[in-house]
Amino acid sequence: MSLIKYTLEFPIKTSVSILFKRLSTPSGLSEWFADNVNIKNDVLTFFWEGSEEEAIVIKKKKDVYIQYQWLEDKGEEKYFEFLIQVDEITKDISLIITDFAYDNNDKEDGIQLWNKQIENLKNAIGI
Repeated sequence: MSLIKYTLEFPIKTSVSILFKRLSTPSGLSEWFADNVNIKNDVLTFFWEGSEEEAIVIKKKKDVYIQYQWLEDKGEEKYFEFLIQVDEITKDISLIITDFAYDNNDKEDGIQLWNKQIENLKNAIGI
């Protein structure tokens, strides 16, 4: 089955270091992405109301980007990425999210979920 890769861009008015901490640490992710996040042996476990998912970090560059892959997707070219982009002139910060979907309905569901998650992130940061 072929995947649909999509990206979303969100302006985030905070510092790069504060944003990267929220995107890359269990405590930061627990503030907005999941109810709780634990890490053991390089495997992150994300907990939501009655369910859990496990993921690994597949690539990371401090204060620039981090890529995660759900363990259930291991072996596939499927991941989700948080990329922090700083405008050279204005110094405005944007969060670029890359994700994958199986079809257009899955993509629309993903976009709605990311919009909600980014609202949670902004609330956690205080913006």
